[in-house]
Amino acid sequence: MSTYVLWDIDGTLIYNTPQGGTLYLEAIEQVTGTRPTVAVDNPHGMTEGQLLVEILKVNQLDPARIGDVLYQLDVLSREQHERGHLRDACVGAAAAVEAVAERGWTNALLTGNGPNRARYKLLAAGFNPEDFDWEHSYFGHESPTRHHLTAGARASLVGQNAVIIGDTPNDGLAADSAGIPFIAVATGVYDTEELARTSARVVVDDLETGLAEVLAAIGETEPESPAEADPAPEPEPVEVAAQDAVEQDDSAQDASESAADDLARFGENPDIESSQG
Repeated sequence: MSTYVLWDIDGTLIYNTPQGGTLYLEAIEQVTGTRPTVAVDNPHGMTEGQLLVEILKVNQLDPARIGDVLYQLDVLSREQHERGHLRDACVGAAAAVEAVAERGWTNALLTGNGPNRARYKLLAAGFNPEDFDWEHSYFGHESPTRHHLTAGARASLVGQNAVIIGDTPNDGLAADSAGIPFIAVATGVYDTEELARTSARVVVDDLETGLAEVLAAIGETEPESPAEADPAPEPEPVEVAAQDAVEQDDSAQDASESAADDLARFGENPDIESSQG
């Protein structure tokens, strides 16, 4: 059984930025001809697909255009990346990813971003995208809610151990709904007090000062291997062998006595003597 550490990106691996939503507005404007002016309340923890649909709705725009908006968002993200756009990695995040790999666990992603946006963001913050298992990563560009996203992850990783590391209460609620353990880090917009009200196994200020606690919490989610489990009790001794030996001795004695009788009556080999006689 493998252990998959499913990282959120924004607020967990990479610091949020005030300009983070600018590309959303530009993508919607280029598709619809109208730049949104009404903001969505509390967007943190939403998937990209969910947030874009809400922006379209509250601005009286057609949510059915979501596919076109997502495509345009990828185009704008690529252009931004090619211009050399940079992001700041959260303190301790790069070392945490490395420490996870050193312990034989698998780094993967569970993020509200689409796969292209996720890759550009990681590159912009100095991460190597190939340090993550993209085959077992889960992206929210087409997920209507984060619960939908975590349910898909749990179904895909059936029979495997998984842990979600995120920075919002929504991350925790979505982890709970899929039965996946949650670890919280307060490098996003929520502080440790707010995150402590979630089901998080552990809540840390950041991945630098709290790395040991995070690694210990991941380790505690792993099921016991057979070698580590309590040994099976010794079986009670059974007297069968001794009884069998007695029965075998009796049988041997009976056979010996019968052979002696035959020898007395028919000679050394009664069958031969009979065939000759």
